Amino acid sequence: MKQKKDISIDILYLPALVLLVVFVVYPLLSGLHISFTNWNGYSPKYKYVGAANYLKLAKDKMFFTALKNTVIYGVGSTSLQTVIGIAYALLLQKKFRGQTLTRVIVYLPAMIASLIMGYISYFMVQYNNGALNDIIMLFGKAPVDWMDNGRRAVWIIVIINALQFVGKTMIVMIAGLQGIPESYEEAAAIDGAAYLQRLRYITLPLLLPAITTSVVLNLIGGLKLFGIILSTTSGGPGYSSHSLSTLINYLYFQNQNAGYATTVGLVLFLFIMVIGTVVRRFLEKRWGI
Repeated sequence: MKQKKDISIDILYLPALVLLVVFVVYPLLSGLHISFTNWNGYSPKYKYVGAANYLKLAKDKMFFTALKNTVIYGVGSTSLQTVIGIAYALLLQKKFRGQTLTRVIVYLPAMIASLIMGYISYFMVQYNNGALNDIIMLFGKAPVDWMDNGRRAVWIIVIINALQFVGKTMIVMIAGLQGIPESYEEAAAIDGAAYLQRLRYITLPLLLPAITTSVVLNLIGGLKLFGIILSTTSGGPGYSSHSLSTLINYLYFQNQNAGYATTVGLVLFLFIMVIGTVVRRFLEKRWGI
C-alpha cells in the first residue's frame, strides 16, 4: 500500500518535471551549444568557434560596463526599495481612513509593465517638454539633458525602477509586521521604551525574515533589469547605461551576433544564481534566521 502511494506521488511530479525540462533545461543546454558557435541568429549555417566567445568577454569593455551597471541596478534598486518599502509599511500598517486606497496607489506602479513605466518616466526627464525641465524653466533656469550623461542616466533608471516596485516590498513588509505580536510592543511601551527604541530592538529584528525575502527578490529583479533601460536610454549614450540584459538584446538583434549574445546570457544566468544564493545564505547566517 505504501509503495503504491509513493508511485502515485512520483507521477504527480511529472507535469512539473516536463515543464522544467522544456522551459529551463532544454533552453539552457541549447544556449550552451550556441555559445560555442558564430551563429548570427537567422542563418541556418554556422560554425563552431570553441571558447572564442568566452575569451572575448575578458577584454570586452562593453561587457564590463554592462556588468558594472548591472550591479548598480541590482544593489541600488534593492537598497532604495528596502528603505522606502519599510517606511511605507510602518506608515500604512496602522488603520486610518483611506488606508486601503493609499496602499493601492503605492502598489499600482508595480502592475504596469516595465517598458511602459520607462516610457512614462522618459516623458518626465526628456530634454524637450520634459516635466522636470518645465519645472526648472519656471524658476528661470536652463533645461538639463538628464540622459546625456551615462552615469547620471544609470542612477535615474535606478530611482525609476525602485519607485515602480517599492509597492511589492511594502506588501512583503506589511505581511511581516502583521506576524509580530502586538503584545511585544505593548510590553516595551509599558516599560518606557520610546518608538525608535521599539523599532530598533523589537520591530526590525522580528522583521528580518521578511527583509531577507524582499532583498533577495529585489536584487534578482534589479540584476535582470531590462524594460526600463530599453525605453529610456536603449543603453545609451553609447553603451554607458547598458545592463547585461539589454546588452544581450543589442548583440543579438542589432549586431546579429547570437553566439556572443548567448555567452553573455549564460554569464548573466550564473551571475544572478550565484549572487542570489550567496546573499540569501549570508543574510540568513548573519541574522540567524
